[in-house]
Parts: sequence; C-alpha cells; structure tokens
Amino acid sequence: MILIKYFVFLSAIVLATANAEARINVVTLPGRDSVQLTIYNSVDLTMVKETRVLTFRKGMNRLEFSWANTLIDPTSVEFKALSHADELDLLDIRFPPRVSNALEWRIQSEFEGEVLVEIQYFTSGLSWSADYVAEANRQEKLMSLHGSVKVTNKSGEDYENAQVRLVVGVIRLVEQIKKLASMEPAENVIVESVARQTQKKAQNGAFRSAVDAAQPRKVVKEGVSEYFLYTVEGRDTIPTGWSKKLPSFEASAVPVSSYYKFEAEQWGENVIRYYKFRNDKPSKLGEEPLPDGFLKAFRLVSDDSLLSFVGSSAVKYIPLNEEVEVELGADPEVRIKPTLTNYQKIDLRFGQGGNLVGWTTMNTWQIEVQNSREIEVTIDIRRSFQGDWSMTTEAKYEKVDANKVKFLMTLKPHESQKFTYEVVTRFGESANR
Repeated sequence: MILIKYFVFLSAIVLATANAEARINVVTLPGRDSVQLTIYNSVDLTMVKETRVLTFRKGMNRLEFSWANTLIDPTSVEFKALSHADELDLLDIRFPPRVSNALEWRIQSEFEGEVLVEIQYFTSGLSWSADYVAEANRQEKLMSLHGSVKVTNKSGEDYENAQVRLVVGVIRLVEQIKKLASMEPAENVIVESVARQTQKKAQNGAFRSAVDAAQPRKVVKEGVSEYFLYTVEGRDTIPTGWSKKLPSFEASAVPVSSYYKFEAEQWGENVIRYYKFRNDKPSKLGEEPLPDGFLKAFRLVSDDSLLSFVGSSAVKYIPLNEEVEVELGADPEVRIKPTLTNYQKIDLRFGQGGNLVGWTTMNTWQIEVQNSREIEVTIDIRRSFQGDWSMTTEAKYEKVDANKVKFLMTLKPHESQKFTYEVVTRFGESANR
C-alpha cells in the first residue's frame, strides 16, 4: 500500500540564517491509531478525525502534514493535543519553501514522552448512498426490511479501521471544497500565533486551525440544520478507489400493504403497484429517519423461501413517524378498464350570429376492475375532469382537488367489480349557471 499522506517529526535545528534551515533528520511516524469519517450526502464533503501517538522531546518539535495526491482541503487542517495539552504550545504554522502540498507546525513542548494527538480536516472524494431490500411474505402483509450504505472513496487516501458516520441533511458551501483542495499557499509563509500563552490557557489545547494562520482563500461552512447523524456499527477499512457496502439496520415483521393506483393521465392503461409502510415504532421501525436511497422489493412465493422480484424504485428521505409509498412499477395482474357507455351534448346556446356559445355534455362511464392475484389488494382509481362539472354515482369517492376525484376499492383474490358514474360538464355561457 502506498501511504499518500504522512506525518513526520523533524529535530529542531538551529542554523545561522533562515535560508540554511535544512529539512533533515526526518523520522516517519507510526500509522493512525484511529480514524473517524463523517460523510455528508448532500455535498461532496467529509470531516476526518484521526488520532496518533507521537513522541515529543522537550523543547522545539516540528510536525509536518502533507496532502499530496489527495483531495484534502489544506485550509481546514487542525491540530489538537488530547493528552498533556497544557505542556504543549503551538508556536506557528509554516508553509515551507520549495515544498509542495505540505505545512509545518512548530510545537514547543515542556513534556518528554508519548502524547495522544488528534488531526482534523475536511476532504472531498468520499460519498455514500443508502440501499434497502424489502422481502414481503406471500400475503404481502408483513415484510423484512434490510438497510445498508455504500461508501465510495475517491479521495486519494486510504482510511484503515475507520468509524463511519453518515449525515442526512443540507450543508452549503460558498466554494466547492475540491477547488480549495487544489490550491497552493504562498511559499515560506510564517505566521506567529498571537498571545499564544493566553490562548493556550484559555483554550486548554483547543483546535488552532491552519485556516486562521495562513489566511488562504476561505471556505464558509454554514451550520447544519435539521439533519440526522448516525454511525455505522463497527469499523472498516475504506481504501481509495474502492466502494464498500456496510449494513446499517435490519427490521422484521414490518406491516406493509400492497396498494395500487390508476390514473390515465399519468400512466395510461397501466396499474401501478406500491408498497406502503410507516417509519414508526409500531411498525418495528422509527429509530431514525431513512435517507434517500434505492429499494428493491421481493416477495416470498413458496414454502422453501423462494423469492420473486417485485420491483425497484428510488426512495426519498423518510422522516420519523411518516408513511412511505414505494412505487414498484406496473402489475399486469391487476387491470382497470374505463369504458364510455353514453355521451350526450345538450342545452345548446347560440349567440346573435348563430354561433354556439354554450353547451352541456353528459358522459356515462363504466369502470371495470379485475384482481387476478391470489391476495387481497387495495386500489386507488383517480379520474380527472375539466371546467364546470358535477358527478353522480353510487360508488364511494372523495375529491382530491377541484378537478379530480378518487375511488378507493378493496378486491379479494380473483375478484372483479364494476361501477358507473355520470359526469355533467357545462361549457361557455352554460358554465356556472
């Protein structure tokens, strides 16, 4: 494995002139002890926190951070001592001359020995997406729901033994972090920390950022609001150039219903199947919002656990305690056939020139519904009208809006039903009379 990013200590060297400050006595530090990745799915942004045990000597210590061949944002790199913080003093941050993609911390230590430190920074190139698999029982009344997340790493950096945290929500950046990651700071920038002893006591080792020290172009990171953060259980290695699928949750015996919709203006003659369920605790879910993702649905069709593929669909963000309808495509085993059985044009009105200025139509429709499945289904049939209309029917219906109604029906296995309705529509001067 090629180690793209590395940390090194350099022994303090006192030379006659600043130009003679050589970069020698380089010692490669041990690898990370731990790393935490917090990946946002709304922007190309990941916060990385990693810990290492470093051996300090009393006096001046120099710590180098390199981001060569990675998408790390150098303006976001921060250093923090987790132990012996009151004995370490960050004097300044330098961008050495003729050294690309590197910065250098100068740290004065009153302690000699091992110190646990944390390095934090932002990077791009890491992303995640959610996947769901639903397995319904034969009657499509209960299902198991398995969730997983796929993490993709194109950051240029390997992350071993990483804890992965995922953020569902929106964060806005003034500038794209990829552009900042490719920026080069000015050569030989040295910025002295202001009143560093006072800051050290007040902050007790709090983060001091290279952003403040070097003053390159800034990225504005606004607060994340109305988000949900959750952690993928366990740890995993996420090498650059690879994708990994990690399990996130599993729920069994989730109540589900097979639900159908028919609307000629949207789907023509097709009847579209949905699975409906709620993201709440009575449904064996409801521990967390479910992020945007892709769902594949299967149905048990035999006693030996043979599964049949039902359909797949993109799923939008599902908050807690809300119902979701997952569209699974057309189902030829449920048919709906509207037939115009009668048409009349009456109440004709003519103007002074003999032109037709108003009329009324009376249309009678028969709707035939056929369930060829071996299970009970619920069907939502929607019909749209225009203009000044009124409807009469013995079937139960409800208005969706000013121009649409829906008929809600439940059909037993292999059952057929018919119903009729008459719609009267008034046009021109006959309207609204």
